[in-house]
Amino acid sequence: MKNVLVIGAGRFGRYTCQKLYELGEQTVLIDIQEDRIAKALEYTTTSLIGDATDRAFLETIGVSNFDLCVVAIGDNFMSSLETTSLLKELGAKRVVSRAAGTSQEKFLLRNGADSVVFPERQLGIWTAIRYSYDNISNYFELVDGYAIFELNVPDSWDGMRIEDISPRRKYGLNILGIKEGRLNPNVDGDTVLHAGVPILVLGNEEQVRKEFRL
Repeated sequence: MKNVLVIGAGRFGRYTCQKLYELGEQTVLIDIQEDRIAKALEYTTTSLIGDATDRAFLETIGVSNFDLCVVAIGDNFMSSLETTSLLKELGAKRVVSRAAGTSQEKFLLRNGADSVVFPERQLGIWTAIRYSYDNISNYFELVDGYAIFELNVPDSWDGMRIEDISPRRKYGLNILGIKEGRLNPNVDGDTVLHAGVPILVLGNEEQVRKEFRL
């Protein structure tokens, strides 16, 4: 179990707290507005009303005791930048900050952020790929152009064993699992595929779209 400090109770901050709660983590949420805090109370261990750009306020929290600090401020970049810097100065172990663009990313990384996330950009990319191709049910971007796709088994693969299809050799794809009601990751060369059944595939994004004509 990790102790996580989330600063900013907007939509991004609240959804982050909700998921952390589901994962069983201990979460402290901070925001300057009480009404925002109230919307996330059920997903937090502790909620505090205060200004995270106030050094004295942050010092009372003991940020060095948290395993992770998430700066989820989205409506005021200067506050986000100042908070990120203060967290690092006060001994935060790991700081992840929200950014709206690459220019903000550079400033945040230079001023204490260990990692930067782009919620709007990442969701936009996911939406474009998920809904512009009929055969994709889900999509998770990795690095260097690679991604995990949830696809339906093509008709041409119906009734064939994975070994006979040779997806890795022919297409550079790795089949990670089959979703038959629940995800079954226990697949091997003898696993038989059936048309229309969802599978998880790891591969180069461009190659996947080309081979499946997505």
